Amino acid sequence: MKNKLLFFLGFLFCAVSFAQLDTYAHKMALSGIQDQWHKVQLPDVLFGEVAQEMNDLRIYGVVDSDTIEAPYLLHIASGEKFRKRVDFELLNVASNAKGHYFTYKVNTLEDLNQIKLDIANENYDWKVVLEGSQNQDEWFTILNDYRIVAIKNAQTDYSFSELNFSNSAYRYYRLLIKNAEKPNIRAAKISVDDEINAKYREYTATYTSIHEEDKQTILDIDFKRRLPISMLRIDVQNDVDYYRPVVISYLADSTQTEKGWRYGYRNLSSGTLSSIEDNTFSFKSTLTQKLRVTVQNHDNEPLNIEGASAKGYVHELLVRFTKPASYYLAFGKANATKPQYDIAQAGSQIPTNLSSLSLGDMQDIPKKGTKLVSPLFENKFWLWAVMAIVILMLAGITLRMIQKK
Repeated sequence: MKNKLLFFLGFLFCAVSFAQLDTYAHKMALSGIQDQWHKVQLPDVLFGEVAQEMNDLRIYGVVDSDTIEAPYLLHIASGEKFRKRVDFELLNVASNAKGHYFTYKVNTLEDLNQIKLDIANENYDWKVVLEGSQNQDEWFTILNDYRIVAIKNAQTDYSFSELNFSNSAYRYYRLLIKNAEKPNIRAAKISVDDEINAKYREYTATYTSIHEEDKQTILDIDFKRRLPISMLRIDVQNDVDYYRPVVISYLADSTQTEKGWRYGYRNLSSGTLSSIEDNTFSFKSTLTQKLRVTVQNHDNEPLNIEGASAKGYVHELLVRFTKPASYYLAFGKANATKPQYDIAQAGSQIPTNLSSLSLGDMQDIPKKGTKLVSPLFENKFWLWAVMAIVILMLAGITLRMIQKK
């Protein structure tokens, strides 16, 4: 009786173990495991099958009749963005036939790459010259004929008054605004703005369609497969100035109706397409196959939009292995919940330099079909029935042992 019970419990354990892997749709073999910690860079082909929040990623190891789970951390290589403001003082304000001068003294000598002006004037279009010096005797040009613009009317509320330049380390900065009217600069913020350690993949739109509708230009971008997009650059070829409100949205769902497919889009980002900026928009990394760009033209002639290009952050798994096994990356499971691992609370213990593992081709995980093992644990009724049988068998063994005594 005891041997039968042990055999049944062993069978139950093995069935549950293999059911873990069988409940996923796809797997990719991992190779090159030599250390306790490794990283796995997720390939683009995976993003078409994984859940939107990527909660269904699992790493399973198979040893004989046992399945073990390796914990991981999902790392999105968005890098570290920082903006550090520096102390400075306005030394003097002067003007001549060229325009108005503002001279600033920086209290610490370090690299700077941005001056953000808070200008009270509502409508302006000015050319700016920015120079740097260590002693105020010899000046070096940093920016020449740089445009700053503000437009406020019934159709547009737009301003661009940030001076962005390559890293420069000067003690003094002199700003010349070429305009007869004196600018009302309420404040200036001098800072260094940077991004380090970000890793991107570049994606080219394989298909775009452009059409006009209700004084709007609608640009549909199709990448042909779902990808993690976090940045979009819109290529506009116009010789005249333009300032157009724009909304970027992504395809969140689709429904097939009698009249065809109906697509549901959700907003990702909004801003202004402008002739003085590079028209690059950043947003939260989102898995999508299609993007829609809606440009508000008002009464203006539509812009000449030639296309778009996109970027996405590299996604990696930082994985800890404790036992030798044949490991697989499994994914593709509806309604999977995010795993809870202890290593999420011990990030400081993860080594900084991890070697990368290789991933095999994506394989479909075969289902067991009508075999009893699979539905036995997919249906809660059968699970409770099995538990009840086990309890009754244990109770019977216990009673027999008591009677013998």
